[in-house]
Amino acid sequence: MGKVERVVFLSLVLDLFAFTIPLPLFPRIIEWYTKREVSDPSGFLSRTLYLVSSIRGLFYEPKSNPQRWDIVLLGGLMGSVFSVLQWFISPKIGSLSDKYGRKRVLLLTMIGNILSAVVWLKSTTFATYLLSRVIGGLSEGNVQLAIAILSDITTPANRSKALAHVGIAFAICFCIGPPIGAYFASKPIPSTLETTGTQWNVYATPALITLVLLVAETAFLMIALPETRGKKAPVDPSEKQRSNGAANGTSNGKANGVSNGSASKLTRAQSVEQRLNMLKTLRRLHFLFLGVFSGVEFTLTFLTFDLFDWNNKQNGALIGSIGIISALLQGGYVRRALPKVGEVNMARRGISTCAIGLVLLALVPRMGPVASVRLLQGAAVCMAFTSATVVNSLTASASVQCDEQVDADGKAKEEHPQLAKGTALGRFRSSGQLGRAIGPLLACASYWTVGPSLTYAVSAVAMFALSAGMRSVARRKAE
Repeated sequence: MGKVERVVFLSLVLDLFAFTIPLPLFPRIIEWYTKREVSDPSGFLSRTLYLVSSIRGLFYEPKSNPQRWDIVLLGGLMGSVFSVLQWFISPKIGSLSDKYGRKRVLLLTMIGNILSAVVWLKSTTFATYLLSRVIGGLSEGNVQLAIAILSDITTPANRSKALAHVGIAFAICFCIGPPIGAYFASKPIPSTLETTGTQWNVYATPALITLVLLVAETAFLMIALPETRGKKAPVDPSEKQRSNGAANGTSNGKANGVSNGSASKLTRAQSVEQRLNMLKTLRRLHFLFLGVFSGVEFTLTFLTFDLFDWNNKQNGALIGSIGIISALLQGGYVRRALPKVGEVNMARRGISTCAIGLVLLALVPRMGPVASVRLLQGAAVCMAFTSATVVNSLTASASVQCDEQVDADGKAKEEHPQLAKGTALGRFRSSGQLGRAIGPLLACASYWTVGPSLTYAVSAVAMFALSAGMRSVARRKAE
């Protein structure tokens, strides 16, 4: 791992650690605000919960404690709001990084993240807490800019291995972040802060830890991260032909029937058009996959609550085990196999495995207690493999389409504006965030209307269809 790759990886760990700390606290935070603001039926939270309850009542009426369901659903909706904001802002962050530089824009987004943590630390009303989430949703650019930076400094031949570090950072932080957030949720803030007379959020300690992590990340990036926009990784002569072929829409040195990486039979306009079309296809796959997969992730805790009456600790153990398996797979199998298998084929394997996991989940409500738990564990392993493969592989494939072509004198050719790395990868991330925003809403509506078995069965069919449709994409990259 090179110096810049190490810097990016460590910054991602700090960033995602800070991002995952509040995840298990959403329902409890909302419950705390509910108790504080229940006396004001015209308040913002009361009106919001009434709207959520009305929408939920159209699909499902729980047998007991409907307010608990509404609080959990509102926590999920807040996650959807974050994703909607990311869908809106990601292309703009990418475009700005192409114009002003990766480091400068990244540091600007970090200021927004720090502001979000400060507002959370001092939020004593639901409205101010929601404001902190809005600021965070409009500021989070670390992941997409990290991908752009890694794309700047790597060749198509080693791009996939470098981008695997993003997935590893995700898996590590999703294993340790939520448990640490839950642990410090019960801890009081330092006594030095209590004496100031300022009112703090009930979970001020996790908020303070998040703030410290973000400040440390910002200082680290200012000192250690160089500017990478416009820099080119040295290409080994043995990889040059393969790289040129990858830039024309494939990662194995062939481009629409032109063997050995030769693009001589393709005009420049044809090459650009093919790469734009491939990016459009990859964005569509990203959206469809995350639309289904994020819905499964969100409803999984409903399933364990309904069938097994699991508590937060048991759900945390399940999610943590998925993260651990995913990290092991990414650090071992995926990094080694991806250059041989190819990005699209690896993503297709992950989607097919997800479909199998969804079949297992569809069977869970129909089995006895012991068999149901075993099926759930099998589905968790499938989801771990999916988490380790699909998004990373699709991202690597998208980044390859953005590589600048070089003329006979070794100078970079002027590219189409939509092929600029920041812009293209920002739009790619935006498509996935839109799927993350819509998927949980549709999955919840289906879960409460037709039940878990049919919901997961339909999702499995959708994943199998998506996997089958990816054959033509893999063929386009292999021809």
